Amino acid sequence: MKQIKIVALTIGMIFCAAGVFAQTNDDLKAHYEAYYKQMKKQGDVQGIINAMTHLNLLEPNIARQDTLAYLYLSEGKYMQALNTIGYEKNETDSDMNVEVKALALKNLNQPKLAIEHYEVLFKRNPNVYLAYEMADIKLQINDLAGAKESIAYGLANVKDDMKRAYYETQQPYETSMKAALTYLKGLLAFAEDKTANIDTAVKLMNDALGIDPNFNLAKVSRQALENQKAQQAATAPKN
Repeated sequence: MKQIKIVALTIGMIFCAAGVFAQTNDDLKAHYEAYYKQMKKQGDVQGIINAMTHLNLLEPNIARQDTLAYLYLSEGKYMQALNTIGYEKNETDSDMNVEVKALALKNLNQPKLAIEHYEVLFKRNPNVYLAYEMADIKLQINDLAGAKESIAYGLANVKDDMKRAYYETQQPYETSMKAALTYLKGLLAFAEDKTANIDTAVKLMNDALGIDPNFNLAKVSRQALENQKAQQAATAPKN
């Protein structure tokens, strides 16, 4: 009889503890939901991240996890973004998830990994902006055939009002996307043959500057190509 009472008491304590835990869990969830709303109201991104992290621990949610990774990305915390969702290619990932992986890996100087995710994004929604990014990355990893294909798609579909932002100067600026793609075409020509194609590459830089005379990166690249051409001429064997 005594043993029965002990068992009954133990079971009662277990149910009581479970009830307290459930109540505590609900209280914590309510607290962090309120905290999240307040941080959102105040525009405190780090506070939002903290609130979502706690909510995701209390109640795991894929959509919330994707949003958390995107917030890390927006704050320039690329490694934290990838630690949240991983970096592996997964065809079932949401568009947001794939975009975070692509951008985070690109900014962490991992172009070979980044291009896999850009390919997924382009397959789902082909557009000129993605074509430019893919061509740029493919040039970095020496996939010249792939870069040529992406540039061709971009030039065939670009519209006059499309712009591309650049940040290599102290003051960020925008240029025509057509000029940007023409600039990449010049880089591609030079990469394909650094001696035979140097004049073609210079011409393409001039074409890009013809579209936008203020395109700084095209100016810098044209000067570098002209210097390279002068150096080649100086070292060429004399007849």
